[in-house]
Amino acid sequence: MTRALITATYLLFSATVGLAVYLFAGVSTGFLSGLVLALGCLQMHSNARNRRARRIAEREIAGLRRRLDQALGEMGNRIDNVSKVIETRTSLQSGKIMTELHVLESLMRNFAKVPEATVPTGAPAAPRQRSTRACRDALGESELLQAIRLALEQTRVDLCLQPIVALPQRKLRFYEALSRLRGEDGSVIMPAQYIRLAAPAGLMPSVDNLLLYRCVQIVRRLTQKQRDIGVFCNISGDSLNDAEFFPQILEFMHHNRDLAGQIVFEFAQEALQPLDAEGEANLVRLSKLGFALSLDQLKSLEMDFPKLRKLGFLYVKVRAGMLIEGAESVKAATAAVDLKKLLERHGLNLIAERVEDEGTLRQLLEARVDFAQGYLFGGPRAVGEDWLRTLAQEGDITPIVPLRKAS
Repeated sequence: MTRALITATYLLFSATVGLAVYLFAGVSTGFLSGLVLALGCLQMHSNARNRRARRIAEREIAGLRRRLDQALGEMGNRIDNVSKVIETRTSLQSGKIMTELHVLESLMRNFAKVPEATVPTGAPAAPRQRSTRACRDALGESELLQAIRLALEQTRVDLCLQPIVALPQRKLRFYEALSRLRGEDGSVIMPAQYIRLAAPAGLMPSVDNLLLYRCVQIVRRLTQKQRDIGVFCNISGDSLNDAEFFPQILEFMHHNRDLAGQIVFEFAQEALQPLDAEGEANLVRLSKLGFALSLDQLKSLEMDFPKLRKLGFLYVKVRAGMLIEGAESVKAATAAVDLKKLLERHGLNLIAERVEDEGTLRQLLEARVDFAQGYLFGGPRAVGEDWLRTLAQEGDITPIVPLRKAS
């Protein structure tokens, strides 16, 4: 409509001029004058419209160019960020691998220090095919030590998990990871059997190392489905007081500190008694990475509770029998409810262990104990090798590196 009005205006103006020229100069001159004027106006309008369209197109092109430059800049920044993330993750993974290599190197040195076990003169040869308990009892100490050493070298260490529940709902809250060694004939060497020989021989760091690797694997698997499940991982006093090995544990857990909320390190009470300033500093470093600590195998409650909390301890395990019958045997003749209040005052959580029957559980509930562990809720169950192999193949955890036989 606008274009039609403008064209009509041009024609009317040209006709008016042509009529004026006609009155003064004749028909032919007036007609030509009007026609030329009309064509000239239309041409000028067309040129103006083209220039306007060209300016609009140039502005749009400039805007597109600015947006394209901005998009390219953002894309470049994203590529840089992705490169940095990949570089960081690669660096972390390399750090994990190097940490594991250092730990394995230390373990191999430990193996090399253990002499080959020999059968004592006159000792009867143990039968090959017997029940698990009979086979282990039939072995002499030197043979059992050799069996322990071979089990560690060949990573024949089974991981067992026992549930720890929150009361009163009996909701699964943690697992405790326990280790079992397997002999070449498939027989099981229980902790009570191997610890008394492995500790003097300096092999407990090897056991702790393999247990810790598998705890990390299991936790990564569990937390894919449920983030509020944790695992208690036992560390022996030998590892805690090993000035060379424990710093390697710290380095390894530094690379796995994303699991800080899911792994609790457990130490026996007797492991803390000979602890020096450096050992205490190591515990503080571990807790500062975010990992909670737990105290187990209590023989006395005459402890510095504020110091325990300062070192990073959050949990204390006490046998259910001691809580119910009174704790005279651990130098704290007090009711379970009083012990719970004492621990709570210092920011410590009480876990009743070895809960075997409903009667014991009822008494613990009356004392308002928050956590419990025992065969009433489930015994230790072995985690199959097939599952561990599947975990390693999925690529979301660090695979276990087989130990090599020391020369």
